[in-house]
Amino acid sequence: MFERYQGGESAILVHINFTDDSEREALDELELLADSAGVATCAVVTSSRGAPQSKFFIGSGKVEELAGLVQMHQADVVIFNHSLSPAQERNLEREVRCRVLDRTGLILDIFAQRARTHEGKLQVELAQLRHLSTRLVRGWTHLERQKGGIGLRGPGETQLETDRRLLRERIKYIQKRLEKVSRQREQGRRARLRNDVPTLSLVGYTNAGKSTLFNRLTEAGVYVADQLFATLDPTLRRIELADVGAAILADTVGFIRHLPHDLVAAFKATLQETRDADLLLHVVDCADEEMQDNVREVDAVLEQIDASQVPVLMVYNKIDKLEQAEGRIEYDDENMPRAVWLSAQSGQGVACLFEALSQRLAGALVEHRLTLPPSAAKLRSRLYAMNGIVSEAFGDAGEYVVDIRLQKADWQRLIKQEGEQLERFISD
Repeated sequence: MFERYQGGESAILVHINFTDDSEREALDELELLADSAGVATCAVVTSSRGAPQSKFFIGSGKVEELAGLVQMHQADVVIFNHSLSPAQERNLEREVRCRVLDRTGLILDIFAQRARTHEGKLQVELAQLRHLSTRLVRGWTHLERQKGGIGLRGPGETQLETDRRLLRERIKYIQKRLEKVSRQREQGRRARLRNDVPTLSLVGYTNAGKSTLFNRLTEAGVYVADQLFATLDPTLRRIELADVGAAILADTVGFIRHLPHDLVAAFKATLQETRDADLLLHVVDCADEEMQDNVREVDAVLEQIDASQVPVLMVYNKIDKLEQAEGRIEYDDENMPRAVWLSAQSGQGVACLFEALSQRLAGALVEHRLTLPPSAAKLRSRLYAMNGIVSEAFGDAGEYVVDIRLQKADWQRLIKQEGEQLERFISD
């Protein structure tokens, strides 16, 4: 049902430099996207405009140039580095006589190639269907004919109306399936909350090195490649942090400039891991010239998915590409880690990240020395079950002197359940 690349297709890329910064895209990013989709670029057409042209998006002269290049190179597809309306796609296809794809369609195709899990495939299909629903009329007049044949003549549903109805039904079906997946994910999140296991989520611009860092921290063996959107399906792994204990690390899909709204809506269940995290690790390619712009784009997407209020630790990756850069921790005015500089590829500075994570998460820890009488053996056993006892000694009267370290939420719950007697045992 969907237009998928089979690999080896030749493409002509079209990039327009607009005077308005909000409409501007990066040409090198389009080339990376095309390469990630398995397309061979045979020519690039560039132009400068104040605003898009309503009929073709580009000027009529550029349309003629584009048609000539398509004929010369026998190109299979023309890819625009911008969002086109259905009418503009249709008009361009008539003139250049080959398929025309915009930036959103290209990103959707890459996602379709990368999806591996059942959930990922459903999410991609939902995004494709939403995108396709506006593009059913693309110059194929047979879609507008009414059904014919014996017993089907006369007033009735046109082929286009039938396709739209089937599309709506399929979208509803996929949304129901994704709601079920979302409920299952919610159960897992509630279980982690009950156990007070902190969740860390890797976020960042696509190809910033999140999966390489994820593999370095967890030895998970997640697929890594120097291409955009190498990771699509979320992966969760357990890591151990000093003074904190177990934590869950989530590797998520990378963000990109002007991320299509259909994708954001379709991947709500996946991005929920980011919104519900205790701490976001914002991975940044510090060797990228567009570093600051990429950081702003990620912040914009985080705000779009209601995750802008989650605490953030900046992780500046790929310091091995900089001259005389060293792994280090940057601290804020309250002496808490604000950023870490490292190289996930070489491992330089990774120890600094573990140290920074321990400091950030241990801030929510409570430490006390308790003197427990022999009659409080049940409470002592419970503290051991919670992995809260750091050390233990015996007093002269046979009491237990224990040093405990617990998450603040665990400690408050313990006080609520055990009552005031627990506070009487505090001897520090």
